[in-house]
Amino acid sequence: MKSRKLPKGFVLCGLNCLTFIYFPLVLPILKCSASGDDFDYRMERVRNVLKEVPLIDGHNDLPWNIRKFLKNQLKDFHFGGDLRELAPWSTSAWSHTDLRRLKEGMVSAQFWSAYAPCSSQHLDAVQLTLEQIDLIRRLVQLYPHHMALVTTATGIEQTHRTGKIASLIGVEGGHAIGTSLSVLRMFYQLGARYLTLTHTCNTPWADCCKVDEPGKYPHIGGLSTFGKLVVKEMNRLGMIVDLSHVSVPTMLDALAASRAPLIFSHSSAHAICNSSRNVPDHVLQRIAINGGLVMVAFYPHFVSCSGQATLRDVVAHINHIREVAGIDHVGIGAGYDGVNLVPKGLEDVSKYPHLFATLLESDKWSEEDIAKLAGKNLIRVFKEVEAVRDQLELLRVQPIDQSISPEDIMGRSYCRYQGPRT
Repeated sequence: MKSRKLPKGFVLCGLNCLTFIYFPLVLPILKCSASGDDFDYRMERVRNVLKEVPLIDGHNDLPWNIRKFLKNQLKDFHFGGDLRELAPWSTSAWSHTDLRRLKEGMVSAQFWSAYAPCSSQHLDAVQLTLEQIDLIRRLVQLYPHHMALVTTATGIEQTHRTGKIASLIGVEGGHAIGTSLSVLRMFYQLGARYLTLTHTCNTPWADCCKVDEPGKYPHIGGLSTFGKLVVKEMNRLGMIVDLSHVSVPTMLDALAASRAPLIFSHSSAHAICNSSRNVPDHVLQRIAINGGLVMVAFYPHFVSCSGQATLRDVVAHINHIREVAGIDHVGIGAGYDGVNLVPKGLEDVSKYPHLFATLLESDKWSEEDIAKLAGKNLIRVFKEVEAVRDQLELLRVQPIDQSISPEDIMGRSYCRYQGPRT
């Protein structure tokens, strides 16, 4: 009896050749990957991509947890250890980050949030934000062999090549500047590279996302004249405008006012989950025209509109934003350490490669697409923001003067919201 040849690309798994020869019509031919298990193969492809391209996450609230748990005292903060085994982190649902897990997740660059709660508005918000910026800088200095403070797009790329984690600062909440362009400029000088225009409270110059909810009413209707000046001054500085947490009219006003691309540092797709924290399709289309970026958040209430979600729910948001805005306009902004619920399969910062490996199940995703999602898109946006800054500098555009009356600063009502910070 003649032996049958296997078609090209087929391998027998767990069968010897004699068994196959004598039972050719009974036993099926099993197709197996020559590289072993398919998931392992996709994970290896992801690791190869992330060795070449930095994985950049747009938002992590660890600095506020350090304030909450340790009062910003770093002498007892063992960031290099496994915080899952150390109190108080081991018993907290809000803790998802340490150096070991960042390395395991192949994170190359992280925007750390300098956050002050809405309750500090008109009180000590500026001081609290300064203290959080100071904390981030001190934390980086404690781990010079693992982390580096970075303030430029090129710095992210250079730090990635050294194997360190590029640490960037994002100020979360426009109330942090105290309605002062001078404070905004000083935050930039201290290393802040994005400002989220609002948190979950209105500022005197911008409406937050809460006004879009049923039964709520706008405070301004978007950005005030001063709010548009904030955007223009951020363009002049080379500071990224972040639209997470703002109302839809504020999104549209900022897009109209800005000469540079804008980002959502940690938001998802409104078409899938109609949270006011998410981005509607018509804004996604505008983001594509603007050249900006939506960095997908993982918080279940933004992903599945419930207290539970899975990795595949996050995949659905990434795919939707890609379909509406394009592959060049989607990134990752998980929001770890600012939430007390996480999707199954994305329990902490070590799990990013699992997300990318799952995307590679689809023929729609190539390794180049993964590279854009992981970090190339953010680097492009950052470089374009810097390019606008350089153009304005050549035009000798001067810092914007401001004249704000006490009524404009203090004589307003503001929404208050208690809940996850993300």
